[in-house]
Amino acid sequence: MRESKKLKEGEDYYLNEQGLMVLTAEYLARRGYCCGSGCRHCPYPKEVFEAARAKKRADWLWGGL
Repeated sequence: MRESKKLKEGEDYYLNEQGLMVLTAEYLARRGYCCGSGCRHCPYPKEVFEAARAKKRADWLWGGL
């Protein structure tokens, strides 16, 4: 079973002016993949983001088929 690790405020994320959690580029790079959500500090190149975004949309449209 995978052990979950707690995120550390100021290192892995911070809270913006609206109180929303914003993940840092360092955390996103450590996570190891682009989720396609358009994260503010996404460390991945535009091509990787666009491919992840397209997959996310296809999964949503087709239910992951």
